[in-house]
Amino acid sequence: MYVSGQAALDPETSKPIGGTVSEETRLTLENVKAILESSGASLDDVVKCSVFLADIRDFAAMNTVYSEYFGQAKPARTTVQACLPAPGLKVEIDCIAYVGA
Repeated sequence: MYVSGQAALDPETSKPIGGTVSEETRLTLENVKAILESSGASLDDVVKCSVFLADIRDFAAMNTVYSEYFGQAKPARTTVQACLPAPGLKVEIDCIAYVGA
């Protein structure tokens, strides 16, 4: 299952919710989690994530929250600095999950 880039958007209004990179990472991962669960998958099924940061210096703060969601068995991950599509967003995450037969 492929989950396209998600960000700190209000799930009801689809409007960006600004905050610290930690707050945005948490909301972004909650959005990813909701998408996975709506398809019968979970974060445990994620095998690869791509993380896009507006400022790579935010890596440590993002990684602290990311670690809370993925625990010991973290999926493969690429993290890069990128120009994000919505002004003010600090993080975007996409992922690939394996949902077996």
